[in-house]
Amino acid sequence: MLLRGEQLLRPFDAMLRECLMEEMINAGINIVTSSRIAEVVKGNDGDVALICAETGQSLGRFGQLLWAIGRAPASAGMALENAGITTDSEGHIPTDAFQNTNIPHIHAVGDVTGRAQLTPVAIAAARRLADRLFGGMPERKLDYELIPTVIFSHPPIATVGLTESEAREIHGDAVKIYQSRFTPMYHAFTRHQRKMAMKLVTVGAREKVVGCHVIGVGADEMLQGFAVAIRMGATKQELDDTIAIHPTAAEELVTMR
Repeated sequence: MLLRGEQLLRPFDAMLRECLMEEMINAGINIVTSSRIAEVVKGNDGDVALICAETGQSLGRFGQLLWAIGRAPASAGMALENAGITTDSEGHIPTDAFQNTNIPHIHAVGDVTGRAQLTPVAIAAARRLADRLFGGMPERKLDYELIPTVIFSHPPIATVGLTESEAREIHGDAVKIYQSRFTPMYHAFTRHQRKMAMKLVTVGAREKVVGCHVIGVGADEMLQGFAVAIRMGATKQELDDTIAIHPTAAEELVTMR
């Protein structure tokens, strides 16, 4: 795996990035950081050689190449300019909080707006737009804050809310962090003990939970309920007051000290 920077998944919490990198290396994946590809050369046998931009040297020959450097909107060629619709330098269509473009009665939802590029987000935005246009709900709109997100890596990552660095940038010394790394009981007696890591980001005297970050087997399934709690303004004390379900990995989120 070749990375242009030093870390995987730059927008995510540092704990998640570090733990995933460690797990991938332990699984035998060779990760090369700070490497940009200048050229891909296909050999007669069908394999490809990757030429490093920094050194000009080949990084090796490979049978398959997955080029995952981001996505661009497919707005080019739609003649949006003929309707006067504004796009940004990358082709995204800016909208206001109600999915309105700069042209009255023309709306945009989903990945093309440049917001959270997730299928459930696009569906939710479209449903709220339909409610506003046809359902008699003029103030209906999608709140783009606190969107729960999962990366189906091995192990999976689940996250909602502010990262630790984002919270400290906004709230400064009012931030308090709770985190834990452990081997879930499910893997306690296996040869390859799969680790799990969790972090709660809290703010203020009441320790309102503004971020939850989990990596480990089952993280994808446990986040949905905690995302609801955080959206409703849950505090650390309210999580502590919740009875744990034992033996599960999720109980760590309500027993962390």
